[in-house]
Amino acid sequence: MAPSSILRRSASTIVPLAVRVIGSQRHHHCAALFSAFNRSNISRKLCPNSFSSVLHYSSTSKRPNDCLLRVLESEIKCAEESDDHDQVEEIPDGFPFKIQDNPGQQTISLTREYQGESIKVEVHMPVLVTGEEDGDNGDDDDSEKGSQSSIPLIVSISKKDGPWLEFGCTAFPDEIAIDNLSVKDPEKSEDQIPYEGPDFQDLDENLQRAFHKYIEIRGIRPSATNFLHEYMINKNSREYLLWLKNLKELIGA
Repeated sequence: MAPSSILRRSASTIVPLAVRVIGSQRHHHCAALFSAFNRSNISRKLCPNSFSSVLHYSSTSKRPNDCLLRVLESEIKCAEESDDHDQVEEIPDGFPFKIQDNPGQQTISLTREYQGESIKVEVHMPVLVTGEEDGDNGDDDDSEKGSQSSIPLIVSISKKDGPWLEFGCTAFPDEIAIDNLSVKDPEKSEDQIPYEGPDFQDLDENLQRAFHKYIEIRGIRPSATNFLHEYMINKNSREYLLWLKNLKELIGA
């Protein structure tokens, strides 16, 4: 199943975080988690002293890679002091999916069987927004969603070996938006461009609501995606630490 390229591009961009706090307790929980991620985000703010160290060691190091290795060691130390990289997420009661999380990958896979259907969800790293980007963009739903952090999802629903449905979704705190819907056929050549229907937002509102209910029944609901926000934030911290250690090993070899 080939995930949509649009979601892959959006999922690869992680923006620094300052999450707006929403009224309910769950919203406060998600906002606190996103703020915690911002404190350990991949940026120079994580270890500001590391970069001043470059100036000091560049004139004293005898090997060409010494200053870079010292910066990496400082970054690793800061990342290890973060609480996010070693947190163990407790799967909530009623979570219907089996999680497959391979270190070194920026996505996780969720799988389940439902009444003869195979359901697979590809969950990407969170897309985090900052309060600095908030502006007077109107009061419509798109403006409100644009100021919230989210996670991209690709939901595939199939029966046996035939064609399958693929939903491109964006999960916000307590809300899931369907961005696109397409029918995938394994027998179609990649050179062919099949008709995939109109934009989802152009469908009749009753049909849109029916599709939202369709994926909700199969487990794509806010109670699951709010947990996935937390899971992916912690995964990002773990992957960053692993990435730093791999860099140190390669450069120091």
